[in-house]
Amino acid sequence: MNKITDLFNIKYPIVQGGMIWVSGWKLASAVSNAGGLGLIGAGSMYPDVLRQHIQKCKKATNKPFGVNVPMLYPDIQEIMNIIVEEEVKIVFTSAGNPKTWTSFLKEKGITVVHVVSSVKFALKSEAAGVDAVVCEGFEAGGHNGREETTTFTLIPMVKEQLKIPVIAAGGIGTGRGMLAAMVLGANGVQIGSRFAATVESSAHDNFKKTIVEVKDGDTHLTLKELAPVRLVKNLFYQKVQELYQNNPSIEDIKDLLGRARAKKGMFEGDLDEGELEIGQIAGLIHEIKPAKDVLEDIMEEFNQVKAELNSL
Repeated sequence: MNKITDLFNIKYPIVQGGMIWVSGWKLASAVSNAGGLGLIGAGSMYPDVLRQHIQKCKKATNKPFGVNVPMLYPDIQEIMNIIVEEEVKIVFTSAGNPKTWTSFLKEKGITVVHVVSSVKFALKSEAAGVDAVVCEGFEAGGHNGREETTTFTLIPMVKEQLKIPVIAAGGIGTGRGMLAAMVLGANGVQIGSRFAATVESSAHDNFKKTIVEVKDGDTHLTLKELAPVRLVKNLFYQKVQELYQNNPSIEDIKDLLGRARAKKGMFEGDLDEGELEIGQIAGLIHEIKPAKDVLEDIMEEFNQVKAELNSL
């Protein structure tokens, strides 16, 4: 047991990232049933869809699970009300000020974790009263921090400043990576990309196959004028790079991005025109497996390498 397993009442200090278009009730319940903490990604769900996913997740597992809520999305009040009504006990907030919703959720007896990408926002989160922070480095997939600080630089800097538990995220998908993060001070890890390429992930099969084909250098952080996002270098990515050659305005970039670009790529499987969000760790993902097997593989490698180091 450690601070994270105690906080969430789970077997392993592993959190499955609440990714848009990927983290539905099937993935969250599978991870929770296997001993980790599964998260439903509310960022790509209308409120009524989120309620359905929460209800299905409760039927599929009797273990703790949570919901990830990007606070910049519309319908935030309705989403929070649904979380309270459905008696969700764990909420991860991101993309916003932790002060906005932490006290509301804590008053309802909900454990609150906030996702940060810098020491500054980690300290603000602790001051806001969150129970833990996820410190996400520049290696992560999807929307990313503007600081571009790597995970293994960020973790010890945050750990030096905070008293609450720290969860490492970004570039972690193996037992070795998990052990390295914890050696640097993390109390647990949040893993996204590795769970995107699982049987239970709601990502389109085309996207899952792309993940296992990605090599080092095949992803890039771009669209920083809007919100930095790490993308696979596909046709849409190339169009973005071509647009940048002409010193585009923010409106030009928004026009190219359009609406539902991530849905088109990750959920509908359009590998050319879709936005394909994945982390650098995809270069170490070689097959699509059940979430339970992924968790077991990570913990087996973690314990094996830990034992090897202890014997030195």
